[in-house]
Amino acid sequence: MPSESVITEHIEITPGVCGGKPRISGHRIRVQDIVIWHERMGLSPDEILLHYPTITLADVYAALAYYHDHRDEIQQQIHAGEEFAAQLQAKTRSILQRKLTENA
Repeated sequence: MPSESVITEHIEITPGVCGGKPRISGHRIRVQDIVIWHERMGLSPDEILLHYPTITLADVYAALAYYHDHRDEIQQQIHAGEEFAAQLQAKTRSILQRKLTENA
C-alpha cells in the first residue's frame, strides 16, 4: 500500500471545490474522473496525460491508489453522478425533440 504522505502530496479534498470530492492537488480533476477514464474508457495513465498535460504521471497513479484504498466511496460517487445525469437527461428534451414537437 502506498505511503499516505505520498497520496496526500497528490490528492486533496477541499470543501466547496468539486463538491468536496477527492481531486488531484491544484486541479479540478477528481479521482473519480481518473477512474472513469482508466477503467471504463480504457485509457492508460500515459494516454490520460496526453489529454491533461498539466497533471503528472505520479498524480494519475496516486489517484488510482487512492481509489483502490477507497473503492466503495468512489464507486458510490460515480454511481450518484450517473443517476443525476440520467435524471437530468430524462427531464430535458433535446433541441431536435423540441423542434419536432413545435413543428407538429
